[in-house]
Formats: sequence, structure tokens, C-alpha cells
Amino acid sequence: MPHLATANTELARHVAAGLQKTPKTLSSKYFYDDAGSELFQQIMGLPEYYPTRTEFGLLTTYRGAITAALRPVSDEPFYLIELGAGDGLKTKILLRELLEQRANFSYVPVDISSGALDGLAASLHAELPNLRVEPVVAEYTAALTLMAARPGRKAVLFLGSNIGNFSPSDRREFLRALTQPLSPDDRLLIGFDLQKAPRLIRAAYDDAQGVTAAFNLNLLTRLNRELGGNFDLAHWQHYTDYDPIAGVVRSFLVSTRAQQVHLEALDQTVDFAAWEIIHTENSYKFTQPLISQLATEAGLEAQNFFTDEQAYFADVVLAPQA
Repeated sequence: MPHLATANTELARHVAAGLQKTPKTLSSKYFYDDAGSELFQQIMGLPEYYPTRTEFGLLTTYRGAITAALRPVSDEPFYLIELGAGDGLKTKILLRELLEQRANFSYVPVDISSGALDGLAASLHAELPNLRVEPVVAEYTAALTLMAARPGRKAVLFLGSNIGNFSPSDRREFLRALTQPLSPDDRLLIGFDLQKAPRLIRAAYDDAQGVTAAFNLNLLTRLNRELGGNFDLAHWQHYTDYDPIAGVVRSFLVSTRAQQVHLEALDQTVDFAAWEIIHTENSYKFTQPLISQLATEAGLEAQNFFTDEQAYFADVVLAPQA
């Protein structure tokens, strides 16, 4: 296999398998190279993209009640563990509230990227110098298993609408894996994007400025760069739609003509028919009964349900069943 594949063997394996499927499929987790991360930052500020600003407002409004639900009743030390902390913008609302309450806690951001954690730790040191920060470079479930050995409550954050990117079966298994190391005294705070007007949801994933289209198409640019591909972006389109029955946004890349694409790192040439698609992302939307059902299936119990005035988004506090 040519040398290009050694730059990212996981990506190479994924693309080799995904482009053999029917329909062809690539995972949304590969959106986030440097250019993709920058585009997503732009998406979060778009007028159509309601999830980020809605959850930010929700956390601001209910920060006292949310932190009270997460911390132990006594003043014993506890850990606030965040899975996929990113830039920490929303989390800092809760961190500041806990510091103002003089809560006895340590913040444990978890990510597989040490670079991302180093950047977050530096910004927290500058903005919140009294905060105890213990970054952990690990996969989510491995980090929780590691933390489970420590005494004290673990309050685990999984903010944003990231839970919606899992298929129903993968979502169930993911939540069960998160729950397994936790004790009945521990807590989870998970963000859920709620079902609402279909046109409003669809617009959030297909904005008028075309930033989301550029974000989706950037995946092909990444394959060209890292796997020696020759995707011609002039002959690809971004397409997305929302299915209100299944409650899911599906995003695709569409080949606008019959074409062949060669990937040097895979030593593979892939045929595309005119208007054939590559499925790149699912984003599921939820209802309160569905969240309660999902919690029960994972061995959890929904304890607090915080939502905004328009019921666009929910942050839900869950506890492992005894």
C-alpha cells in the first residue's frame, strides 16, 4: 500500500470499507480536521444554527439548578468529567457557577487529542486560575473506568447534540458503556436536540450562506490531501433532509455525474454513478418520552429535565439505576 496511508491508517481503513458499502458511507467524525473545525465554529454562529446558542442560553438560565443537581448534597469532593470538551465555552458557565458556590470539585476534560486538551487547559488557567483541572487523554469509556476507582461523586457531562450522531443501536450501546463504571451516586448531564418544526431543523443543516455545504465537502478535500484522492469538488453537491417520522437529519454528498475517483493510499479506484450519494451524517432529534425510554434501556433514570422556553433543546440529568 502506498506511503500516504501511513499518515492515518484508521482513516484509510474506514474509507476503504465505507466506499464499498451500499449506500456508500463515511463517518461524520472525520469532518474535524483543522479546516473542518474552523468551519464548524462558523456554523455555530449562523442564524439558522439554533443548537449552540439555545443550549448556551439554557445553561445560563438554569446554571444554579443544574449544578445543584450534579454536585453531592454534602461538601465532599467530586469530579466534573466532560467527554469531548472542545473549547469549553458552554462548560465555563457551569464551572464559574461551581466556583462561585465554592464547590469542592476538580474538572476533568476528556479527549483523545492531547493538543485540544492542552489548549483548553491553558485557556482555563488564564480565565479561571482557581479551578483544579486534570485533563485525561483517553477514549471516553476508558477514562470513566479510570476515574471510577477514585472516591467521590462523578458528574459526567456530554453536552451539545453529540448523542444525536449515533444510530439508535450505537446510542444504546454507548450509553450502556458510559453507565457501566458509574455508581448510583454518580450523575450524567446529556444534551438532546428536541423535535420541532421540520423546516427549522432542516435549515440548521443547510444554511443560506453555504457554510454547512463547505463543511460537508471539506471531507472530500481531506481525503484528497491525506489519502491521495482526486475528488473534483466541482462535481459534488451537499444535500440534507429531515425525516420527521424517524426524527433524523441525514446529510449526503451527491455525485453530479458518472465519475471515477482514485485513492492513491488505498490503491483503489471507486466508481460513482450520476446522482449517487455518500451518506456522511445522521443527527437524531428527541422527545421527552424517547429520552426517558433511552435512559431506561441504558440502566439510567432521568432525574431533571431542563429546557428552553421554545422547547428546542434539553439538558437532562440522569442517574444510574440502583
